[in-house]
Amino acid sequence: MADEQSKDTPEQAAFRQKAKAWIADNQPAEPPVRLPLTPLEIMTEEQLAYLQAWQKAAYDAGLVGCDYPVEVGGGGMTDCQRVANEEMMRARTPYMPNVIGLGMAAPTVFYHGQEELKQRLLPRLFSGEDIWCQGFSEPGAGSDLASVQTFAERKGDKWVINGHKVWTSLAHFAEWMIILLRTDRSVKHDGLSYFVVPIRSALGKGVTVRPLIKITGETGFNEVIFEDLEVDDTFRLDELGKGWQVAMTTLLHERGAGELVTPRSGGMSNKSSHNTSAAALIKLARATARNGATAADDPLLRDRIMQQVIREAGMAGNQRRSRVTALQDNPMRLPLQNKLLMSEIAQDTAGLAMDIEGAASSLYLADPNAPDGGQWPMAYMNSFGFTIAAGTSEVQRNILGERVLGMAKSK
Repeated sequence: MADEQSKDTPEQAAFRQKAKAWIADNQPAEPPVRLPLTPLEIMTEEQLAYLQAWQKAAYDAGLVGCDYPVEVGGGGMTDCQRVANEEMMRARTPYMPNVIGLGMAAPTVFYHGQEELKQRLLPRLFSGEDIWCQGFSEPGAGSDLASVQTFAERKGDKWVINGHKVWTSLAHFAEWMIILLRTDRSVKHDGLSYFVVPIRSALGKGVTVRPLIKITGETGFNEVIFEDLEVDDTFRLDELGKGWQVAMTTLLHERGAGELVTPRSGGMSNKSSHNTSAAALIKLARATARNGATAADDPLLRDRIMQQVIREAGMAGNQRRSRVTALQDNPMRLPLQNKLLMSEIAQDTAGLAMDIEGAASSLYLADPNAPDGGQWPMAYMNSFGFTIAAGTSEVQRNILGERVLGMAKSK
């Protein structure tokens, strides 16, 4: 953190002191209910209300949307969201619940939406008053996103939407959805258009949201059914048939939103009420009895833990590189690389924790004997969603090989 502060501009240094002081004076009380590891697993109104109150307070204090123009509800600053994130992470504040809104919807609306739409939607997105979800995947179109079939038929200045989206995180609470729709069946990529859709107000009137219960027992995922939902053409982003290009804006931010620092990345604290970092692995190993000693005394486990420490340090270095313009030879390189590595590091860290815990890793959240409150088995089971979301690890490697390294396309 000291190294980061030494590189602050005068504006950033002043903002850092302001952010640090406000966070110290406004840390929220302990949550009245257990919070999930990530915002994508929020299940209850009580969890959401607690986290929304925190996001609203942070936004009102100027710690969210810092780098967006004042005209759309932002702070009008330069690279100060990074500073706010660093201070929130250092203080281990709650995470922001509107993760999809901040990390994906905000930059997409900002770069592709009409001015009136930005002014209408972005302030309530930043404040967390309106939760957002993402309508990309379908039962027959996941990694091959351009094959989506949910169709929007034009009727005057309206569009009528019919189809089925799936794996839609936070749809059970979302006011708005960013959605990729087919508007022309005769062509593939050029037949796609991009919209923002109000779904909560349309529940039972063209929109049905059904929860999908995961192996963890959580219901953060949903499927969303559209039946003759009518929306205005003003909710379309960019030109008709340009949906694929707009979706690339969303995906670049989704794949690189581990550290959210600029208008292209929104802003949120990545810390939850739990810690699943390599440092937490060390603490767990020291607290776990094994063969008359602790798991931390096992040389093989120590070696595996250090590998995770090294990988995390490498990721932190990559995040710093992402802020150096001269190193951005290919805008896809770091976002794609970061998404691939972060998801796999998280999965490997949680898997290693399961090995450290041994038989105790089978204990669930409600068991008082579960180490670290049962967070590691939950993190491990949820980690497989992150190596699939925004493109599987296999797809990420293909894209990096073909579009960044210039390798021949796979057959």
